[in-house]
Amino acid sequence: MEVKVGIQHVQREVALETKSTATAVEEALGEALKDGGVFTLTDDKGRKVLIPAAQIAYVDLGTEHARPVGFGAVSA
Repeated sequence: MEVKVGIQHVQREVALETKSTATAVEEALGEALKDGGVFTLTDDKGRKVLIPAAQIAYVDLGTEHARPVGFGAVSA
């Protein structure tokens, strides 16, 4: 699933692909905002992105099940 995070006073958004569900991302964001802590996301390659929750302007959650693009094997 693609997640885009807008950060206050930063022109570019942080975009990454993650294996987490939308519900899990929402819960992590809610906890970070409640505690005034750090919002942590892990991308599909295992890299972590840490964002101070107080600086988050918005979070855009993409679709969880993206359709693969390409050609499959065609059997005759």
